[in-house]
Amino acid sequence: MESVPSALVPVPRCPMTERHIAPDAVCALERQYRLQWEPAQESFVLLYPEGMIKLSGSAAEIMQRVDGKTTASGIVHNLEQAFPGVQLRQDVMDFLEVAHAKGWIRARQAK
Repeated sequence: MESVPSALVPVPRCPMTERHIAPDAVCALERQYRLQWEPAQESFVLLYPEGMIKLSGSAAEIMQRVDGKTTASGIVHNLEQAFPGVQLRQDVMDFLEVAHAKGWIRARQAK
């Protein structure tokens, strides 16, 4: 059985110096990716023509909110509402930067 790359992306503890995702940017999956629950993996995965990426629970929570309509700040707000009492802004923004760098998502300025 082939191993599946996992998106257990370590979140950088120091702020990233070059940001590509602004808080008011709308995030969307790149066209070649599709997010879905994969029963065999017992997790959400990103499917693409060459394979799949198994997402950690926190990565899946974020990616489920990347819908092409919601801004990065909106994603943070939604997650902070879903998980009250936890400051998530830095972790979510760092993950979105990693997802962008890996080519999973694209960002555009909100209209």
